[in-house]
Amino acid sequence: MGHSATAENGSLAGGTAHAARIYDYILGGKDHYPADQEAGDAMCREWPALPIHMRANHDWMNRAVRWLAEEAGVRQFLDIGTGVPTSPNIHEIAQATASDSRVVYVDNDPLVLALSQGLLNSTPEGRTSYAEADMRDPQSILGSPAFRDTLDLGEPVALTVVAIVHFLLDEHDAVGIVRRLLEPLPSGSHLAMSIGTAEFAPEEVGRVAREYAARDMPMRLRTFAEAEEFFEGLELVAPGIVQVHKWRPDGREGEAIRDEDIAMYGAVARKP
Repeated sequence: MGHSATAENGSLAGGTAHAARIYDYILGGKDHYPADQEAGDAMCREWPALPIHMRANHDWMNRAVRWLAEEAGVRQFLDIGTGVPTSPNIHEIAQATASDSRVVYVDNDPLVLALSQGLLNSTPEGRTSYAEADMRDPQSILGSPAFRDTLDLGEPVALTVVAIVHFLLDEHDAVGIVRRLLEPLPSGSHLAMSIGTAEFAPEEVGRVAREYAARDMPMRLRTFAEAEEFFEGLELVAPGIVQVHKWRPDGREGEAIRDEDIAMYGAVARKP
């Protein structure tokens, strides 16, 4: 259902399905294995709207990053759970607005690392870097050379956590992880998150979650109230926490999207 599973163990053997590669397959990418295709097909049988939902999440990420670069003036991004590169990537969107934008990508799937060249083709004025780290260990991210050498903590940073926290279970304390990643970022930084939910199509999304769980990728889908917890103490940007297709739509979506076809909340908030 998501962008990537930084919280999962990737395998280059390709014998096991992996969330980042399932996402790539369903979005029409090329970087996946037969196991991912089998998993994606099974999930789409359970919920035929899954490709619509995944595309809407990816489109939301593009709009959120564009807003952060154009409207909020953010020039630095920390992307957690990057996943398989699907153009346009965050640095491409940000650097199209401001060529000096800097991006740190974080994932722990070896396939993402192998494909990371696509994430590192920065403009000469800007910079991109890649940290192989697990989001369940925030310190491994904050202590990485990629983070320390690329981002200037004297200036605002946008922390992007896209379609990943549903792979963090209660014992992982997803809210605590996000807070620890936000902690060193200065005032004026932003949090952009999309958060998996089953509130709009409980049966269908529940069946998809069971398909993931059957492949050792258990999910924790969240209610609106649980999504709100991630943004406590931050200033939500209008329209607040809404389904991703309702967050500042720009008319590029094409056909109208039904609410029951989207299982993701999206929001952007500013750190005071």
